[in-house]
Amino acid sequence: MSRFAGLLHAGLLHELPRAPLYGGAARAGALWSPLLRAGAFGALRGGHPGHPALGVTVPVQGAAELGQALDLLAETGLRVTLLCPSSLATAAPDLLRAATRAGHELAGDGPVRDVALLQAVAGQAVTAWRLLPAAQSGAALRALAAWEIHPLPPALGTPEPGGTVEVALTELPAQASDWRARGYRLLPVRELPGLRAATPADLAQHVYMRLVEDRFTAQSHVIDLTGRADGVMRIAPLDHAPPPLPVPRDTPTAELHLHSPRVVGLAARSPLTAYRAYARSWADVAHALQTRPELADAQVIFGVSLFFGPMEKAGFTLVELPPLQARWYGLGFRLLRLAYGTARPPSEGLPKMAWMTREAFLARHGKAGKKGN
Repeated sequence: MSRFAGLLHAGLLHELPRAPLYGGAARAGALWSPLLRAGAFGALRGGHPGHPALGVTVPVQGAAELGQALDLLAETGLRVTLLCPSSLATAAPDLLRAATRAGHELAGDGPVRDVALLQAVAGQAVTAWRLLPAAQSGAALRALAAWEIHPLPPALGTPEPGGTVEVALTELPAQASDWRARGYRLLPVRELPGLRAATPADLAQHVYMRLVEDRFTAQSHVIDLTGRADGVMRIAPLDHAPPPLPVPRDTPTAELHLHSPRVVGLAARSPLTAYRAYARSWADVAHALQTRPELADAQVIFGVSLFFGPMEKAGFTLVELPPLQARWYGLGFRLLRLAYGTARPPSEGLPKMAWMTREAFLARHGKAGKKGN
């Protein structure tokens, strides 16, 4: 929350990712990927970021692999999006029809060809297609648009509510078990609640995340505590106590930060849903304090936030910031809300600092925190 606001005013976009203007795959990705993130050719963005749903895609390259996938999915009770090359329409028509009967979504993969045959054999409309950067071209994208087929969004490296992930067949059982344990509902991509096409605002948010949020996370050694689908907290160790904390300057502390996209998504779904996720995340903070060596010396937990009301209910003591500092942070938080798609403030007025001693925090939230996140 707090120091992050300052980064917003320090030349956020002083550099953009530079891809070389040579090399087929690199050049294709550099040219087309930003356009697809902005919604060109009807490219999909994902589902509602406030719902704990995850679109699961599984690539299958041949008939044998498709048969194995169907058997494994039947055993695990999963329905997913199978990424199928067009050649399966002739190589495994019976298996494609079996996939449709089992409730799986069939999405195209690889070169865009034989679309009509793939749909006819499978007995379902193919409405999505995976195009890796090397395969992205104007001709391929125009061919998909002619069939009203949407390019799939890039698969996420880590799951996020409303996002899509790609998993190899051999890793599917373990991954599915882990994602379910974290509170995710696993679905075919087409069934994600609120599934929509991307817009230019999504590209802007992606650039902002890469150039600002990721950089801040790395520079400040922020620890992500959002393993659960509704986890919203992050925390960073500090070797000092910034003012106006009423403790000696050399006191080790831990600074709280919010996972802003999740908070915005949860609040858009329901303010009560966002508040409950916020309250449950105190257990994640307690668990981190008890288990993370980086936080072993922290004697005070604090954060600068507009969510100071819920923090006070959670046992934190509120401290007024100096007027100039409060306005500075307030401006930073307004920019954050705009970056993540909401102008509605979580509270009225300027942000405040909230703090609690480690001992008091663990006495209040530590028992639940032992369960982890």
